[in-house]
Amino acid sequence: MAATTHSPAVPGATAALATDPARAARVVVVGDGPLTIDDVVDVARHGARVRLADAAVEAMAASRAVVEGLADDDRPHYGVSTGFGALARRHIPVERRAQLQLSLVRSHAAGAGPEVEREVVRALQLLRLATLATGRTGARPVVAQTYAAMLDAGITPVVREFGSLGCSGDLAPLAHVALAALGEGEVRDATGALAPAADALAAAGISPLALREKEGLALINGTDGMLGMLALALHDLRSLLTTADVAAAASVEALLGSDAPFAADLIALRPHPGQAASAANLRALLDGSPVVASHRTLDAEGRPECTRVQDAYSLRCAPQVHGAARDTLDHAAAVARRELAAAIDNPVVTVDGRVESNGNFHGAPVAYVLDFVAIAAADVASMSERRTDRFLDKARNEGLPPFLADDPGVDSGLMIAQYTAAGIVSELKRLAVPSSVDSIPSSAMQEDHVSMGWAGARKLRRAVDGLGRVVAIELLTATRALDLRCDGGSLHPARGTGAVRDLVRTVVDGPGPDRYLSPDIEAVTHLVTTGAVAAAASGAVGYLA
Repeated sequence: MAATTHSPAVPGATAALATDPARAARVVVVGDGPLTIDDVVDVARHGARVRLADAAVEAMAASRAVVEGLADDDRPHYGVSTGFGALARRHIPVERRAQLQLSLVRSHAAGAGPEVEREVVRALQLLRLATLATGRTGARPVVAQTYAAMLDAGITPVVREFGSLGCSGDLAPLAHVALAALGEGEVRDATGALAPAADALAAAGISPLALREKEGLALINGTDGMLGMLALALHDLRSLLTTADVAAAASVEALLGSDAPFAADLIALRPHPGQAASAANLRALLDGSPVVASHRTLDAEGRPECTRVQDAYSLRCAPQVHGAARDTLDHAAAVARRELAAAIDNPVVTVDGRVESNGNFHGAPVAYVLDFVAIAAADVASMSERRTDRFLDKARNEGLPPFLADDPGVDSGLMIAQYTAAGIVSELKRLAVPSSVDSIPSSAMQEDHVSMGWAGARKLRRAVDGLGRVVAIELLTATRALDLRCDGGSLHPARGTGAVRDLVRTVVDGPGPDRYLSPDIEAVTHLVTTGAVAAAASGAVGYLA
């Protein structure tokens, strides 16, 4: 893939947007077909502007007319003339219905804990806007226009970590956003400063919303938070998995491993697309490596043959593990694309004008893949850490110094960097325990089976961050090993791995006596999470998947 620049996986809640000028300059049209993952990233992370399609405004006006036609109906209509959840059988008189919607938003804005990251809040706000724009919620166009205006003004409601069970929508997080649109609660302005919502709206020239029938419900009933976090994670993991291939190639090379298991004909015997892509990357990155060639001999027919009969699994099976993670991402992306094309609310206004209750708000489809992707991230990190550990053990590192230390015994080298990677991997294994198998009934047993998808999304963000750090430690280790392997001799790395080694050397010095390691790890982590490592490798060898 072409390496794209992105922020660290878990940027601060109060930070101003880390804008990529090209992506920030985009205008994302909402309501003119489904949004893409890139649309979500560009608006959420880079501050791209949004525009509501004319067709969306027309569709919203048409469905609103249906809702208003039911307002005087004596029959109960959920969300229009009834209470909510376990109170759905109570009929609400006309004169109390505006208060019903306001009370709904206020009471459901019950989140607790630390602030959620700014990009996550912007993503869920954009995705709720996208559902409004389908015209299936019965909300007025002004509701969607207010959300679009807030996004463009950089007004980000304060949303708290805990409060969503991933069913009936991400209720509490979405309610905090809705509350800000009403001019209540707190927000972060475009600079990241905390401000009362009413003041921020006034400064931006945005009138606070006054909700009518059905509209409060329409603003809180969706999977937008968990879907937004899935979209951001998928975007970041694409680059991280390419970088994991780069790190694996550098490790194979510096550990005098064989590239023979990555041959196209061998990989084709097991036709998984992710495995094929990963192996192709490894072949490209190791192509022409004098280090790999140094341990080849000629067979009886004069063909080069590696003297290494079988490498450890962490080297030999890298395409199989990295490839399985790629295929997992592809499955999750297919689910995300379907969800991005969805109109999620309860009740919905159908195309033929019915107002129907449904269960489309249940987060199970998204929750399952959030858990699945966290498993893949943990396993890729686990394999990466095993390659790092191999470098540091004199019995297994093919003649390199113990711990890659300058003066072993006096110096500890990268010993504790591996501890750091091991600690992160252990945490990633805990984060891989699925959230979606849990369920705690709520609303007096009306909502008796929930997805916990929001919790799955929160832990996936931590997993993405951890994977980036573990791969960075492998790169820090492998590039030091390459320098030690090639120091002063005729050997030198392949084009791709050499380019990455040279990039790392722009932020971290080469082998030498022990020094303060934490800044080195952070510096290489930044190269990994910004896509710089993948870009350097692909710049040297051409396209990497």
